[in-house]
Amino acid sequence: MKRILVIDDDLETCNFLTEIFSEEGWQVSSSQSAEAALAEVERGGVDLIVSDINLGGRVNGVTLLKEVKKTAPAAEVILISGFGTLETAVEAIREGAFDYISKPFNVNAVIATARRALKGRESPEPASLLLKEYSEASGLLGHSPTMIEVYKEIAMVAPSRSTVLITGESGVGKELVARAIHRNSPRAAGEFVAVNCGALTETLLESELFGHVKGSFTGAVADKRGLFEEAGEGTILLDEIGETSLGLQVKLLRVLQEGEIRRVGSSRASKVNVRVLAATNRDLESEVKNGRFREDLFYRLSVVTLRVPPLRERREDIPLLAAHSLKRATGAGARATTLSEDALKLLEQYDWPGNVRELENTIEHAALYARGSAIGPDDLPEKIRKHIRAVENRRIESMFGDLPSLDELERRYLIHVLHAVEGSRTRAAEVMGIDRRTLYRMAERFGINLKETGE
Repeated sequence: MKRILVIDDDLETCNFLTEIFSEEGWQVSSSQSAEAALAEVERGGVDLIVSDINLGGRVNGVTLLKEVKKTAPAAEVILISGFGTLETAVEAIREGAFDYISKPFNVNAVIATARRALKGRESPEPASLLLKEYSEASGLLGHSPTMIEVYKEIAMVAPSRSTVLITGESGVGKELVARAIHRNSPRAAGEFVAVNCGALTETLLESELFGHVKGSFTGAVADKRGLFEEAGEGTILLDEIGETSLGLQVKLLRVLQEGEIRRVGSSRASKVNVRVLAATNRDLESEVKNGRFREDLFYRLSVVTLRVPPLRERREDIPLLAAHSLKRATGAGARATTLSEDALKLLEQYDWPGNVRELENTIEHAALYARGSAIGPDDLPEKIRKHIRAVENRRIESMFGDLPSLDELERRYLIHVLHAVEGSRTRAAEVMGIDRRTLYRMAERFGINLKETGE
């Protein structure tokens, strides 16, 4: 029987994880103290440690991880954090953590991760060999599960030389991700050069990227190095790569295949040693199918594809992002210095088609023109308030438009909660404020088969 040790200074979390792991048939013990946990690890027999990072004492989860790897190197460690950052993810993976997940966690995902850990590493390479000691402020903000996944991917791809295609909607922070990859890579001491491929004509872009020789075109009064050469042994980001012409794509493919560039007007090729990252808000696979993007270049660029989630998929990060934006606006002389709870609720409900950039601009504008020292709902743009009203009206119509009975409302609510917690019976009972036995009785009364909905 596999043995798991759960470590968290919160007794309720310890009991919850112990319950869900025990239901899988594993032997589980728990501890609220890092020191007591290390003593248990030293006694041997522990296959997996699942520990919170913030343990409230002198020893945190990362320090615990280091000690475990000295005492019981064969034991796997999963770290959990309610305040995940890129820097913590880098350090956790560098020190050998099997995985790094965030609170509030998805029960099924935690169980699946524990299963993988107990089966052993999929890769023979220890995670500690995958990263070097690079950790700088990234500029990326967010502790949501989707952002934790982004941090982990950055931590895994940064040490390699592979080309990375960063995808995501406008305003999600693709350039910040690219900069984070560069800062956590062996090329961190080199230059980071970003170029917006959609902002220049094909001729100008070619000259900017590859450089030109004197006399190659009108205005070329001297030889000029291109951005590939300027980046040296650093990193170049080709932002909005989907905007490039087919002709330029051929030349970019040569850089990736041969590692060389040719200045405009020159017959001589020059070698370059630069890591290429690319970013786009387009669906390049569709662009390939429609003949607007070269298939061979797409495969060269997408050795690794890293998707940055839109803000509507990580609403739990909105308070942190809003506070950060307000702090910056306050430093610029804004009138408002705080954000009211009612205004924050509206921000959390809005879909943010412009993503983080739109949120930042909204907060800055509201802070400058607020009627008082706190941003209230009326200080937010009308489009946000109008959108929220429309969504609320649709929600009410979907729930009550057909005037259902109380029993029917209860049935719909149960189905809604089960869907929201992805079928977890434990979480559903917790959200509804009932015990599991009552949940089973409700499901039986409404003919809902809980076994088909997951844990």
